[in-house]
Amino acid sequence: MIFVTIVLDGVGIGWQPDADRYADRGADTLGHVLATCNPSLPNLSRAGLGRIRALIGVPPDTAPLASWGRMQEHSAGKDSTTGHWELAGLTLAEPFPVYPDGFPEAVVQDFCERAGVDGILGNRPESGTVIIDEFGEVHQRTGLPIVYTSADSVFQIAAHVETTPLDELYRLCELARNEVCVGPHGVGRVIARPFEGSPGAWSRISGKRKDYSRLPEATPVQQMLQEKGVATVSVGKVADLFGGVGFDRTIKTSGNADGIAATIREIQQAEGPSFVWTNLIDFDQEYGHRNNPNGFAAALEEFDRALPDIVDSLPAGARLVITADHGNDPTFPGTDHTREYVPLLYYGASGSADLGTRTSFVDHAATVAAFFGLDESFGGTSFESF
Repeated sequence: MIFVTIVLDGVGIGWQPDADRYADRGADTLGHVLATCNPSLPNLSRAGLGRIRALIGVPPDTAPLASWGRMQEHSAGKDSTTGHWELAGLTLAEPFPVYPDGFPEAVVQDFCERAGVDGILGNRPESGTVIIDEFGEVHQRTGLPIVYTSADSVFQIAAHVETTPLDELYRLCELARNEVCVGPHGVGRVIARPFEGSPGAWSRISGKRKDYSRLPEATPVQQMLQEKGVATVSVGKVADLFGGVGFDRTIKTSGNADGIAATIREIQQAEGPSFVWTNLIDFDQEYGHRNNPNGFAAALEEFDRALPDIVDSLPAGARLVITADHGNDPTFPGTDHTREYVPLLYYGASGSADLGTRTSFVDHAATVAAFFGLDESFGGTSFESF
């Protein structure tokens, strides 16, 4: 008895009705990538992707292998934490704080005093690679940490591993999480961003990145499953977005290919009732935020090629959801996430059906709960009757 959810991070399917509130009207991640790059996605087409809406190069299959639909985010915000929390049954009425002008002086001073540093570098929303290019050499010369944010609710600290050892960087992040980024400044995540190299050739060390998430204030679906004895496994960054809450095991990955391989292994090795929740981050981190539609298209093709192996690994009676947590249109102005519907493909039910437009991501949590016999709907509606 196994339920698998794969989140294609940032793969939206067209702007939501409330996109104007986020300056995202016109965003369309899948639509624009397909129109711009024309990737070949035969397996996603066979699954039913083209039945969700008209998409260039993805014809609507007449007998799709999966049920199809789309989900609308109900929570305030468009970051990964908000999206995954809603997928887990938790809806945010107020968004996490963001800092389009950098962190206020009071926050900076509080951090510096608690951390015992004379100041910080950066303090603005910026791409991690750009901020390191600009301040990496000064950081090495002065030892001051590079602190920056993004359009997301994040407090990020970048440091060269030869200047600030990993243990010290992690200590600074833990301090920021537990003592500085609290109350009205309780960001979704504090992130350690270690890097190496030399001026002109800096390189972020993805395997040593560490996320310190704000803990959920209610019980997410995976924690309920865990308490019921269902094995819960995070592949990729999912557990990081919940501060580890509700997961028995966490498998770190280096990118989409690694995440896909780990997901298949977990399916094949599962013993007893299991919930495997995977995040494939490359769409968002490597291509959406870097305005790279060609790379985004190549990542879609990579996932498409792997899809048959994923489906073939599922035992009889298993369920598989393929969805996203928000949009990140690489052709849209800026490098921010975009407020979009997310695609929904649902394997394992008898036959396939049009699941329509779901008014909240919590329908995913309701479906997972119903599959494992939990008496909890989170205010949502399951994709099928169990």
